[in-house]
Amino acid sequence: MKKEFSTRPEVIDEQFLKYCGGFSWYDFVTAMPALVFLVTGWKSNGKENACLQSWSTFVGGGTNDFICILGRVGKHGHMYRSLKETGVCVINFPSYDIYDRCIKTIGNNEFETDEITAVGLTMEKATKVDAPRIKECHLNIECELLWEHELFQGSDDMTIALKAVNICMESDHYNQDKLSRYGKTGYLFQVDQPTNPETGEITSISTGTFEPREPLPWNTK
Repeated sequence: MKKEFSTRPEVIDEQFLKYCGGFSWYDFVTAMPALVFLVTGWKSNGKENACLQSWSTFVGGGTNDFICILGRVGKHGHMYRSLKETGVCVINFPSYDIYDRCIKTIGNNEFETDEITAVGLTMEKATKVDAPRIKECHLNIECELLWEHELFQGSDDMTIALKAVNICMESDHYNQDKLSRYGKTGYLFQVDQPTNPETGEITSISTGTFEPREPLPWNTK
């Protein structure tokens, strides 16, 4: 049976939302997954910046155009400042085997810290933009800043569009029979703790992988 929710359920209180980073209650009721990646660039002092991200989408906008829409970027963080100062970055996609190191970038984000090397990952220079890449990530997308807009009027967060200018991919991920882009060794997805809107019960999920199924016939009539 479908049920309607147009206001925040009482079982999801403001303290819970504040503890989880100030996200909307919609995040936890819908529990929609999104790709996990790290955005890397240079801070103004020349140190590496690495920001663990999700809540974004990727879309082709023409034969040669590939755009990443970063849904939520804090105005006061190193990542936003780096993008504004340099106009470029790299989007790095980790698999599960290095995710524990990726998480540590959150606690190693001081201005004077080289945030990639500080957590045991390897920095390498990008090919087409002046930004660092993460060597251990199976896919790196080098990007230029396209546009920015407030998430909503007066918000502390920005929505940002990035345009891809170069892709670097580990060759073993080309093939579905090898490491692949999907499955346990492929893309990681963030899942915002699925929450029962009637009872408040939380399912403890933080990340997951994607297992493709056999395709359905593409019958449009």
